[in-house]
Amino acid sequence: MTASAPAFTTSAQSPPAASPLNDYQLSTGDRIRVIVLNQPELTGEYQIDATSMLSLPLVGRVPAGGLKPVELERHLADRLNNDGYLKDASVSIEVVAFRPFYILGEVKTPGSYPYVWGMSVLNAVALAGGFTYRAKESAFYLQRTAPDGRKVKLDAAQETAVLPGDVITVRERFF
Repeated sequence: MTASAPAFTTSAQSPPAASPLNDYQLSTGDRIRVIVLNQPELTGEYQIDATSMLSLPLVGRVPAGGLKPVELERHLADRLNNDGYLKDASVSIEVVAFRPFYILGEVKTPGSYPYVWGMSVLNAVALAGGFTYRAKESAFYLQRTAPDGRKVKLDAAQETAVLPGDVITVRERFF
């Protein structure tokens, strides 16, 4: 499957520019701010752990991986209301820091980097110190987690949009 910038602008894979978190699915490594109206002891920043769970006061561990922020808001409000802790709980979720992306292969400094919304493969290469002399500067692989949880390996170009958690491989030229 060939991936170019237009192929990744559908709402199923990349949130629209006007509302960047509409379709964003939370996952391990995302740091979020939970705001519970008039409940400062429940309001705070939390990180989704390696098991895709979120640990909060009163409600304990709740599944967060794979949920959109608005879905997690509803789930937490329901838990606070149904478990008898609050009446008419109002919960808001903000993504404070996205999970990192990873870049491997023919870049000067491969590794994990903080995600910045709207970045492309070329931006990721720049963060990793640029191409090595062996890099094929127009050919990349991108591994992404599909909405159903499957890992998908795609061909990518310099302008392909990068999402949190993506693994970019800069290919080697042969000559």
